[in-house]
Amino acid sequence: MNEMKRMLSFVRRAVDDYNMIEEGDRIAVGISGGKDSLTLLEVLSELRRFYPKRFDIVAITIDMGFEGFDLSQVREFARRLKVEYRIVKTDIAKIIFDVRKEKNPCSLCAKMRRGSLHAEAVEAGCNKVALGHHYDDAVETFMMNLMFEGRLGCFSPVSYLSNRKITLIRPMIYATEKDVEYFTRKRSLPVAKSLCPEDHATERENMKKLLSELEKTNKGVKHRIFHAMCHAGIDGFAEKGRYPDAGKLED
Repeated sequence: MNEMKRMLSFVRRAVDDYNMIEEGDRIAVGISGGKDSLTLLEVLSELRRFYPKRFDIVAITIDMGFEGFDLSQVREFARRLKVEYRIVKTDIAKIIFDVRKEKNPCSLCAKMRRGSLHAEAVEAGCNKVALGHHYDDAVETFMMNLMFEGRLGCFSPVSYLSNRKITLIRPMIYATEKDVEYFTRKRSLPVAKSLCPEDHATERENMKKLLSELEKTNKGVKHRIFHAMCHAGIDGFAEKGRYPDAGKLED
């Protein structure tokens, strides 16, 4: 299957199943420069061409202030897609690493980035924000909450922020990380290198490795975890029988 058709099938299913897009929506797409957000941007850009409910998108990057963070190729990518692109310059990196010298910076960093993204989305006249979380992210988040916090929980496919009056949507929850990696490679997306010193040194990376090891000896374990989340209705996940297929991706 063509890589665009494959990703569109996952995104269209999620959008329809959870009513993520309504007529006239103006959606801010959070762009980190990584593979997930760039994939989401291109797929939503394609979806808006034929989706029965008309919507528009705006790409927004929160520049944390790392020296040498190059967004020139991402800017050109957005231009080719005919998508408005906004870059918000911040001092988040300086505040976290130089001023506060956080030993565990990820939580505060995520909170500050979300705040800046939501504020810019409102400034851009958007009523929704689309994030690039995928199927593997959902399973990892659920397992992290279970093992490290002793609770059953995950991010929601759709959630409303009453303080900002915007709705968060996650259209890629049916796409696996392998699907995203395949799409990124086949489409030659201009992925920007992360300059964060904590990159690949997080609890999430450890959970990713643990699940990978479990998958080797218990084939389909991530699928069963995701199914259980949907069956139990964890944080808005619903039993709809829509999960990533096991089709082999061919180069």
